[in-house]
Amino acid sequence: MAATVDPLEARLIPSESIRIGLVVPVSGVLGLMGPCAINCAVLAAEEVNAGGGVLGRPVELVLIDGGRPARQVAAEVAGLVGSRTVQAVAGAHASDVRVKVVAAIAGRVPFVYAPPYEGGGHAPGVYFLGETPGRQLAPGIEWLAGTRRARRWYLLGNDYVWPRLVHAGARRRLRARGASVVGESFVPYGGAVSLLDRVADARPDAILLTLIGSDLMAFNRAYAAAGLGAARLCGALEEHGLLGAGGDVTGELYASMGYFRDLSTDAGLDFAERYAARFGADAPMLNAHGHGCYEAVAMLAALAARAGSLAVPALDAVADGTEITSARGTLTLIGRQVRHPVHLARADGLGFFLEKPFQ
Repeated sequence: MAATVDPLEARLIPSESIRIGLVVPVSGVLGLMGPCAINCAVLAAEEVNAGGGVLGRPVELVLIDGGRPARQVAAEVAGLVGSRTVQAVAGAHASDVRVKVVAAIAGRVPFVYAPPYEGGGHAPGVYFLGETPGRQLAPGIEWLAGTRRARRWYLLGNDYVWPRLVHAGARRRLRARGASVVGESFVPYGGAVSLLDRVADARPDAILLTLIGSDLMAFNRAYAAAGLGAARLCGALEEHGLLGAGGDVTGELYASMGYFRDLSTDAGLDFAERYAARFGADAPMLNAHGHGCYEAVAMLAALAARAGSLAVPALDAVADGTEITSARGTLTLIGRQVRHPVHLARADGLGFFLEKPFQ
């Protein structure tokens, strides 16, 4: 049975296992995603171990809190890699943390990054499972600007690399559509609700929200309570975030993700059954960010099996074509990243109605 261990304990206690540094937030604005992410990573590790482990050795997870400041997280990862306490890293956390972690690892061990991200950032031994903005959010923008005739847009996000680069692409796309950006704001963590009046005064038809975690929950809760009516397209809204916002019955709150727990495919239903069987009916609900940690651990195992090694040059040489099966179906690395359909979902009370998939 796989379990997570504390980084200090991992340094002090030698192990014959392959240790994977699991970087997920258990504090801060994204702390709510931690419990499901840890469960999903544990499930993946247990399934890998049941199949013989990685390179004939069992997998063990070393939990690293990715909700802290980026430099602090990167320093801890660098210490664990430098001491050879961990032989690989898997992460689901904000992109500012990812940038620092990639620099700290410096190609010494493989790193699989699970969430949607802004694109670019390729480096030796780094593999991306999430969608870039052109695949994740462009279809939703096109759908709202076209089908819904949303002409006036407000762009609101937290102040770090992912929102800034997503907005840059969105502005270009909206201009090409003949739509206008009537306002744009970036706010520090904790400051989203303070912008509510500014957004309302701009009278947008639609709002692109690149807020994350508790900021996204707080803004959506306040927006609905104020009775405002613009469509909101979110790049980081998942089941926990919707629940934390108190649900939404406006019919105007949308999320675009590669995975939703109500995905009614054979792969999605099978994964949900395995998760419930392992962690019980009251376990933290499945969501895209948590499920990504399952994929990250599984992809590390698949890469190692294909290369017969965890050495970064060997992994990079065989990465293209490496496949895993997850709740999203079959995922294949091409150019060290995954390209897979996304789903546009509309909030319907405390759940999501899947409007349509986009290739």
